[in-house]
Amino acid sequence: MSDFDAIVVGIGSMGSSTLYHLAQRRKKVLGIEQFGIPHELGSYHGESRIIRLAYYEDPSYVPLLKRAYELWFLLQNQVKAELLCITGSLDIDRIDGSVFKGSLTSCLTHNIVHEVLDAKEISSRFPGYELPSDYYGLYQPDGGFLFPEKCVEAYKNMAIMMGADVKVNERVKSWKSERGKVIVTTDKDVYRADKIVFTSGAWTQNLLSDTSEILNVERQVVGWFTPENDNVFKPELFPVFNAKFEEGRYYGFPITGTPGFKVGRYHHLGQIVDPDFEKSEITVEDELILRSAVSNYFPKANGDVISLKSCMFTNTSDEHFILDRVPGYGNVFLAAGFSGHGFKFSSVVGEIMADLVTYGKTKHDINMFRVDRF
Repeated sequence: MSDFDAIVVGIGSMGSSTLYHLAQRRKKVLGIEQFGIPHELGSYHGESRIIRLAYYEDPSYVPLLKRAYELWFLLQNQVKAELLCITGSLDIDRIDGSVFKGSLTSCLTHNIVHEVLDAKEISSRFPGYELPSDYYGLYQPDGGFLFPEKCVEAYKNMAIMMGADVKVNERVKSWKSERGKVIVTTDKDVYRADKIVFTSGAWTQNLLSDTSEILNVERQVVGWFTPENDNVFKPELFPVFNAKFEEGRYYGFPITGTPGFKVGRYHHLGQIVDPDFEKSEITVEDELILRSAVSNYFPKANGDVISLKSCMFTNTSDEHFILDRVPGYGNVFLAAGFSGHGFKFSSVVGEIMADLVTYGKTKHDINMFRVDRF
């Protein structure tokens, strides 16, 4: 039986970063991933994930975001590859709506550079947008998007360079904590460690039964649509967006990778799924729910659909994260419930989890992410 200081279960968004930060601290650490790294069966695939400082969800996220940006730029410099593209970001809503008001509050609370633009100003400056006259956008120049598959692979490779051991295509079957040690049994071997971190995404409920009451897994779909003019959807002319429309809350990206305008609707059709049996077949309804926003607010991109892909959100009831020690255990830790807005934080989440494993505490304020709030 191999012995480690720590085992990280799930080497995706949060796990790859946690593995890196533990290896950086010269911990003997093992990462176990049931699929390949990267893969398209979880939550982080799809070529791009938004990062934004103007955070409508809660101003308390902003200090973590600032640290996340620092760590992403550090990783980018380490691997000498583009992981982050800055385009600016727009938070779009009616002026009294929760998205606009929340983003403005975060900017004012933390003295973040921003501009308030009306619909006409947005369309003039960024011609891919065509919004109703009663909509406003909060523009923040530091927003942009990350390349998630590249980020996960970069953290994994850096962790291995620093001595981490990584097992792929190996599934955890069971685990137990006894006499101050954790024993993990997979479909291939048995491992022992002082501590364990679960960053297992949609499969967390299967590994930690107590989380089944506080987490649910939801099917999500994003689509790429053909613009009539690619130029107005290039990164230099099209900021990423987070928008609350009549049809729901949508998010989108300029053209990168797959040649089209990418758009998604938060909580797409509200379908709760089992991650082992997630139905990834795309339906006409999937396309229509996305096209309804494209045709109304981005008509220059309302051409043929190029691609549609499904992934999964793992949600908490309040849509805030869980970053904590698992109740009842002194050596078991959990990062979960990222509710469709977590990837941008994965750089700093890894640092936080490594802090908890190493010191039992972190300098970051994570009070709002305690599991006992449920």
